[in-house]
Amino acid sequence: MRKEEKTRRTYERILSAAIAEFGTKSYDSASLTTLCNENQISKGLVYHNFKNKDELYLKCVEKCFCEMTAYFRRMESKAGSMGENIQNLLNMRQKFFQENPYYCNIFFNTVLQPPEHLRREIGVLRQGYDKFYTDYFRALLQEVHLREGITADTAMEYFMIFFEMFNGYFQSKYYGKKDMHALMEDHEVNVSKILDIMLYGVVKQEEGKT
Repeated sequence: MRKEEKTRRTYERILSAAIAEFGTKSYDSASLTTLCNENQISKGLVYHNFKNKDELYLKCVEKCFCEMTAYFRRMESKAGSMGENIQNLLNMRQKFFQENPYYCNIFFNTVLQPPEHLRREIGVLRQGYDKFYTDYFRALLQEVHLREGITADTAMEYFMIFFEMFNGYFQSKYYGKKDMHALMEDHEVNVSKILDIMLYGVVKQEEGKT
């Protein structure tokens, strides 16, 4: 086996083990020692390929967001009302998480319980994912009638503020709690409900309908 191929396989093996470790625990509770012991990987190999726990974690986060975004772009479709399309997007996200449970845990930890000292780096790594969502919502807004005085840019700003406030609410509600699975389920159920309510603040109602 060529040296380059052996190095690549070692790197991928460590990264896969890290995804499993961070995919079942928070950043704080994840342990490089556990990762090494459970996967028969020496710490020397880990530190030869990754500077420290932070770098390894960020590589997992990067892979999570990249694969999520690629999945959404492959599966993207728009049909029906704006509300139906938003629900389809949320369903698509849930399907991705069902198929990739480790990424589900990594994603929600970065969104709701991110390591404070890595917030900036996480923000950079999720830019492609955020752009997909922004482009998706902006395209949906082009297909509906907005109320007078509300532009597509204004509506997009409302959406962004909503997501920031909603995630902030969940951060405070679940701060320090261990049951991430319950948090994720609660988050997805409520984001769908509140988005539906929010639409009636930006979408023009047809005449004759209340």
